[in-house]
Amino acid sequence: MRLAIGLVVLAAIALAVLTVGRVGQRRAVLVASARAVVQLALVALALRGVFAAPVFVVLVVAVMFGVATWTASRRLGGLDGATRAVLIACGAGALVAVGLICGLPVLDRSVRTLVAVSGIVIGGTMTAATLTGRRLLEGLRRRREEVEGWLALGATPRQAVAQIARDAAAEALVPGLDQTRTVGLVTLPGAFVGALLGGASPVGAARFQIVVLVGLLCAQSITAVSLAWLLGAPVTLPELEAEKQRALAQR
Repeated sequence: MRLAIGLVVLAAIALAVLTVGRVGQRRAVLVASARAVVQLALVALALRGVFAAPVFVVLVVAVMFGVATWTASRRLGGLDGATRAVLIACGAGALVAVGLICGLPVLDRSVRTLVAVSGIVIGGTMTAATLTGRRLLEGLRRRREEVEGWLALGATPRQAVAQIARDAAAEALVPGLDQTRTVGLVTLPGAFVGALLGGASPVGAARFQIVVLVGLLCAQSITAVSLAWLLGAPVTLPELEAEKQRALAQR
């Protein structure tokens, strides 16, 4: 009961603040909160079965990866071949990071560790892919004349877009870098707190968290650079927002 009351009060405050500020994300906050409750409840039930029958861990990781890549690719509709590129980039980043962490093993080799690390790392690749793609799309629209100028001078599409792609990948890594730089000074990340609540010692929790943070940087770096390269040689430039709106109006 206290949990339900607390969640309702927190959500209500968020909605009230957005209403006062006239920020149009009230429905999104409500839907996101409701989905989080339902999804985490289902995941908790599913993980009980996974821990009892470890063979199902492959299915759980596959679902995580599928939802993550689907979510990221939905955000990049203005880029040709975005879905395939997101699959490859996120897959490469997650495979290398999770493979090293659980394969060496850097942490103890168990189903619980695999599921926990996979969820965190795959979520990080989703964020990196979304930010890289959106920054790349924004850069192609904002600096379209620059790209067209390079193409007119005989540059290949990849050469014309190279700096925009590099900037997009660099910007996508900023949240992860800030989180890693300030860990323990500004916030105590979820993995650290979760390990403590799960009974781990402070040293054990810190060990788990630092592995996760560096693993995230590894996965996100691979994802961001790979996606920028895969999408960094467009055959056609994305439409400008004004052109897009006119095209939609004509339909």
